Amino acid sequence: MHSGYPLPYPARAPIRTAFVGGGSGGIGAAVATALSASGHRVVLAGRTESRLVDTVSRAGGGDLVDHLVCDLSDPAAAAAAVTEVHHRYGTLDVLIVNAGGPEPGRVLDLTNHAWHEALDLLLVGPLALLRAALPAMADNGFGRCVVVTSSAVKQPQPGLAASTAMRAATTAAAKLASLEYADRGVTVNCVAPGATRTARRLQILEARAAAAGTDLTTEEARDHARVPARRAGDPAEIAAAIAFLASTEAGYVNGTVLTVDGGRTETV
Repeated sequence: MHSGYPLPYPARAPIRTAFVGGGSGGIGAAVATALSASGHRVVLAGRTESRLVDTVSRAGGGDLVDHLVCDLSDPAAAAAAVTEVHHRYGTLDVLIVNAGGPEPGRVLDLTNHAWHEALDLLLVGPLALLRAALPAMADNGFGRCVVVTSSAVKQPQPGLAASTAMRAATTAAAKLASLEYADRGVTVNCVAPGATRTARRLQILEARAAAAGTDLTTEEARDHARVPARRAGDPAEIAAAIAFLASTEAGYVNGTVLTVDGGRTETV
């Protein structure tokens, strides 16, 4: 017998439905695996069906992992994706806002077109997802939103101007959303990964090598030297942090930015 105080979460938790953006590879695919393993029904979103199908298989497949082909940088497509998840499963309990990175470059070197693409990818699209998902979560009295940003929002990195600026804006918007829905069982948090072993990181290192006249091995060694852990993170390590914030038990964690970067960020 327990003491009579309410339990912090149900003894038998219901199956939650999670929607994961950028689910065809990298951190998104790792999140799908982590959430599926913890008993969530997962719907992956991405632009390329063949890659999504492969991720569905690697994430466990079966009835608990599904996919949806869409371009989440388009606000209409983002809203329609949320509607489709509700149509298929009747609910959306966990939203993972995740997207690939925009074109690398310095502030004054990027074109207007590059800035507008980054704006749609990292701010307009994510806000459309939040706008579509949060009200229904609030009506249900439960919701977990995790926005994947970058440690660059705390410690800007030269050469990643568009990513840094747009993700910083999204971080601020997520904080405001967390305040607006906190009293209705909904949390909104950010996870800010540092260097992580993904195709995006490889692209950045190759660009640095080309600009410096070095090679990939040299740039990777330089990158590791900047991290106290002396290595890049694994996508599964980022996914573990995201899965915690998406859990029922994380209900009192709200409006925060969790940096997962091996200690590289120098601010407290």
